[in-house]
Amino acid sequence: MAALAGDSGLLLARHGQTDDNVEPLRFQGFRDTPLNATGHAQARELAERVAVELAPRSLWCSDLTRAAQTAEIVGERIGLEPRPDTRLREGNRGEWEGRLFADVARAQPDAYAAWLRAGAAFRFPGGESLQEQADRVWEALTEIRARGPLPALVVCHRGCIRTVLCRDDPRGLDAFHDYDVANTGVVAL
Repeated sequence: MAALAGDSGLLLARHGQTDDNVEPLRFQGFRDTPLNATGHAQARELAERVAVELAPRSLWCSDLTRAAQTAEIVGERIGLEPRPDTRLREGNRGEWEGRLFADVARAQPDAYAAWLRAGAAFRFPGGESLQEQADRVWEALTEIRARGPLPALVVCHRGCIRTVLCRDDPRGLDAFHDYDVANTGVVAL
């Protein structure tokens, strides 16, 4: 696993399910989608796992509703107030936000194929590059680690977690799509 310096004391959790996370899949990005009923149940299950197994001493989250709602449910269970940070947002998917994956693939096959290859230089039309997302997420995690207290639970997004996992992969962000994190999955750094 990626680490900031040895055992970083960071736990990254993906938010619970939204309607955009089920077929037909939509690009979410900065789109502020709430948890659906399944997502709320997943967040409650995550809260129990965190309380029993992980015992974080601080709780951080993306400011987007789906992550903030998940963190609030966890925080209520473990007695911590989530601290939102905009740098923990999903990547800005630009013009693709809210569009179905299948529609983008049909309308912009070359751009969609480039997305499937990922890589540091890939930029969403009208949005940010994967490298820009990776840099801002890493900056936030470095600061969270320094501020503590540790261990810290960070509720964010699949794309954020993927960029972190790519740091230790020799392929870098070319490996972005090789990593998957289920809704409310947790990765220890």
